[in-house]
Amino acid sequence: MARSFVDSSGAAGAERSVSIAQVATRAGVSVATVSRVLNGKQTVKEATRLRVAEAIQAMGYRVNQMARSLRTDESRLLLVMVPDIGNPFYAQIVQGINGVVQDKGYSVLLCETGGDANRERRYFDLLESRRADGAICLDPDTVQQALNGQALRFPWVACCEFDSQVAVPYVGIDNRAAARDAVSCLIGKGHRRIAFVNSDTRFMYARERSLGYADALAQADIAFRKEYCVGVDGLDFAAGKRAAQALLALDQRPTAVFAVSDTLAIGVIRGLHEAGQSVPGDMAVMGFDDISLAQQTCPALSTVAQPMRTLGEQAAYLLLRQLDDPRSRISGVLLPHRVVLRESA
Repeated sequence: MARSFVDSSGAAGAERSVSIAQVATRAGVSVATVSRVLNGKQTVKEATRLRVAEAIQAMGYRVNQMARSLRTDESRLLLVMVPDIGNPFYAQIVQGINGVVQDKGYSVLLCETGGDANRERRYFDLLESRRADGAICLDPDTVQQALNGQALRFPWVACCEFDSQVAVPYVGIDNRAAARDAVSCLIGKGHRRIAFVNSDTRFMYARERSLGYADALAQADIAFRKEYCVGVDGLDFAAGKRAAQALLALDQRPTAVFAVSDTLAIGVIRGLHEAGQSVPGDMAVMGFDDISLAQQTCPALSTVAQPMRTLGEQAAYLLLRQLDDPRSRISGVLLPHRVVLRESA
């Protein structure tokens, strides 16, 4: 609950322990007001909050989180479960989450699960033992469903991957509509032989984007060709290159490719270039996500933009609402997407 600091007079032996009461005295407020500021409560006037914050800074006061946890039964720790921390898509979402919860006095524990239900279950054990207060889960919706009975006992939010029929707050986009818009854009540019590069169908986004691809073809009266649908075993650059090689081996090559992630699409572009094919001259390429690297490729990648940071921020707000009022009924949130046309398509 306290930290030693040296008095500004610099006198020898002036180190002493700073208490919350001393912070309150310096700021000219009550201990309860200091506590509300530390807990991020909105009931404190801005001028008062700033005065308390200045006193905390000047005196070097630090909260003893272990003592606080014992006293309040709160850890002030939130779990963020992601299948792959190396994927740049997740990085921006985590930044959005962290920005919101830190302002409210929470810390984030980033948990890489590999999309494995057993690993996720071990992280949920931290909630069971009160070592964490809540969780935001980006794992496959199939994994979330497997843990549904256990997980519903704790505050958590599904982000990007969700089942709208389960009583868990969620935030995401309409993946089917987004994929339909992307493929329709390629069709509008005159393409009728359009390939689809997909990944792990345990993920809701992979299944929904596959449906959106088929929707766009059907709306344009273009026959669905199974050989144009390439499944890969990951979302990385190398998997995209392998997909390009598979498409180039077809007797009748597609003139455009829609990939379910930017990292795959960038791999496709590299695979085409290494085979002497031009993009978009020989084959147009469309990705999904709009990670920062999409603007830096040559050619720059056309893609579907997800509001990644906003997804994280909204997931954090939903979780904080649950923590503030466990009895509140919170519905899901769908955020808008947009197609971004650059040089690759």
